[in-house]
Amino acid sequence: MPRRKGRHFSDERERRIVSCITCKGRGECGQPVCPIVRRLEELVSLPKIGSRMEGFTPPEVFVGRSGYPLVRAGPVLPSVQAEELPHLGMNMDEIISARMGMVRSETKIRVLEAGEPGKLLEACQQIAMSSAPVGAEVSFIKPPRRRLQFDGVLSPTGPSGELAKMEITTNPLIPRKVDQIVLDRGAPADVAIAELYSAGIDIDHLSRLLSIGLLGNKRRLVPTRWSITASDDMIGKSLKDEVLDFPEVKGYHLFSGEELGNHFEVLLSPRPFSFELIEIWRPHSLWAEEGFIGRDGEDARPKKGYSPLAGGYYAARLAVLEHLSRWGRQAGVLAIREISEDYRIPLGVWVVREVARKAMSSHPTRFDALSSAREVMAGRLHTPEVSWLKKAELLTGSTQKRLNEF
Repeated sequence: MPRRKGRHFSDERERRIVSCITCKGRGECGQPVCPIVRRLEELVSLPKIGSRMEGFTPPEVFVGRSGYPLVRAGPVLPSVQAEELPHLGMNMDEIISARMGMVRSETKIRVLEAGEPGKLLEACQQIAMSSAPVGAEVSFIKPPRRRLQFDGVLSPTGPSGELAKMEITTNPLIPRKVDQIVLDRGAPADVAIAELYSAGIDIDHLSRLLSIGLLGNKRRLVPTRWSITASDDMIGKSLKDEVLDFPEVKGYHLFSGEELGNHFEVLLSPRPFSFELIEIWRPHSLWAEEGFIGRDGEDARPKKGYSPLAGGYYAARLAVLEHLSRWGRQAGVLAIREISEDYRIPLGVWVVREVARKAMSSHPTRFDALSSAREVMAGRLHTPEVSWLKKAELLTGSTQKRLNEF
């Protein structure tokens, strides 16, 4: 397969733009207004909201991190009822349109109030427990601000307003297992999440429960941004412990998937478990005008510290571990995520997780030799192999044959 041509990346360029890659619109770079956020705000149309609205929350709740431990929290409602929630298969414009119509209603709450919630927080917790949309009416102290809100982890939302009053108008549909675990105040959060995941509760539901303070033996609100990554991480750790007891894969297996400007190549190699993610932001992509390549990884030992690739690392790792768990095998994993300029607005870390899942559900190409797998993988990427190969420790450290390969 012919190799696609692309631009090379330099270490100097990496140093110059790493602040945008790290910050991703969260204000950590020190600029009062992110120029990328400002540019994106000019591209979208935000709805005008009055002082009262009603509708069906997806269900979705939001907990901010600013001012922690006194945070802003509340339900998220659509300004116009959408026929379906954003998902893979929808195009970028459809997803953006649906998310820009989502309105945050917020009130200040101390994180430790989760254990003994007031009326507003209790209503938010009921919404978070539901597995189906919940009807709600909200009143604002004043009409919500028309402002685009997003970063590299959260799904974008539109206007936000100070919550004055809220009432649930339909009965939440709460799975029995969720009700049981929420009532168990003795179970640590990681144990509770692993049990709910094993019972078939989806990852978005789990992060809602964690965020709104319904899991763990020390109940507290957890900023939504943190809860999303924490849920991916805790489930990933649980699956990793399981996978480490499985036999190694035989041969090399290459998986591929692409959606919404995100392309994944995932190579499984016959060796003890390790996971390596290389993240390539192509030139002129969202956070990296000149391009950027980052890397992080781990072996069978517990991972130390927070990944420099942020929530995308844990989301991609989860997708791969889910596949290995179903297959009953362990492997050395090299995952490459290549992001193009088609990913023009950050849609949240769910895109990373779901595109990686799509890749792992594809029919893999099997190879007997690593060199053959590497050649095909490189041919599917736009970025020249010379730009990312030096970061791929699974490949560069694999030049010596293992005993069982002779």
